Amino acid sequence: MKRRAGSFSPRVVAQDVALALFITVMQVQGTVARVAAEGALRPLSDVGNLGFALLVVSGLALAVRRRWPVAVFVTVALASLVYYGFDFPDGPGWLAVFFSLYSLAAYGDGRRSLAIAGAGIAVLAVGWLVAGADVEPRAAIGWVFFRIGAAVMSAALGESVRSRRVIAVEAQKRAELAERTREEEARARVDAERLRIAREVHDTVAHAIAIINVQAGVTAHVLDKRPEQARDALRTIEQTSSRALREMRAILGVLRDGDDDRAPHPGLEQIGELAAKARDAGLDVTLEATAPTAPLPSAVGSAAYRILQESITNVIRHAGPTRVRVALRPGTDVLEIRVTDEGRGAGSGHAPDAREATAAGPGRGILGMRERCRLLGGDLHASPTPDGGFEVTARLPLVPNGSHP
Repeated sequence: MKRRAGSFSPRVVAQDVALALFITVMQVQGTVARVAAEGALRPLSDVGNLGFALLVVSGLALAVRRRWPVAVFVTVALASLVYYGFDFPDGPGWLAVFFSLYSLAAYGDGRRSLAIAGAGIAVLAVGWLVAGADVEPRAAIGWVFFRIGAAVMSAALGESVRSRRVIAVEAQKRAELAERTREEEARARVDAERLRIAREVHDTVAHAIAIINVQAGVTAHVLDKRPEQARDALRTIEQTSSRALREMRAILGVLRDGDDDRAPHPGLEQIGELAAKARDAGLDVTLEATAPTAPLPSAVGSAAYRILQESITNVIRHAGPTRVRVALRPGTDVLEIRVTDEGRGAGSGHAPDAREATAAGPGRGILGMRERCRLLGGDLHASPTPDGGFEVTARLPLVPNGSHP
């Protein structure tokens, strides 16, 4: 048992000192009163006042019962054995024994303290019984059994107090751990929401800006020669920017009031509109979509739409006007998405573009698509094709392993 010096407050020390003085006075005064009333074969003053000294030492030892419970119990037990071994008069000299046993069990370290208490009680019981073997009248032997029983109960009471204190400390630790866990979960939710909003903003803004950039270039080129085509390009810019603003309001509205249902997440039912916008931006889009046998989970549909949107945005940004084939193949347990373009300068051989760097290190767009797939337990591959184009393939489980944010 290890006890750090100074681990008890002055108030606790004062309480133990007061208790030790009280027990000392009770033992000495009670024994003296009994001797005066009943007499004794050996007075306390025999052997150089040894009886008084043993009662005082056993009582005062309780002043440090919390700091050194084992040493206090050993001291008190030896004093009791010597006291009764010299046939000093019986009295309340056993009070210190009970308090020292209680302190040993209550402030000890569990099993070791109980083992010491059990061994000590056994030794005390033998010593008390031997000392009381020739007591007269024989009925007085009952006090010996009373001391033995009270010693056992004192140790049991101390162990009960220690156990409850340990349980309380463990409960407090569990509560603190649970609080820390809740805080960590809250931070994780905040981080996940921040990433979700960042992905949504990136997908919405990047797609809109790419289309607006292409249409603005068309407008600047044909404004004087073909005003009707310039007017159509401006109308496309207006519609694209208006839709982007609506989506941004829906996304950022979550930050204001926490209502995630302000606007439905885009899904595959809007893929036709997405393809039309891509054609307006100059892409030759071929859409191959097989109708699913059962409605797709909303998380899968939303992720699939964002992957298609980002893939088409990358084609507009990096390849420009080219042919693109979009294939959607829903199976029984997985949805496969494939977006293949013919690259810059379609039909004129290999024309490398910036996306070929993804083989070494993906950009934010492809990284975002890959994260969306992983959140649902799927996978995504993006790589150049042999004929100079680029292909994005995603597989999304129809029963997601994660929760789409």
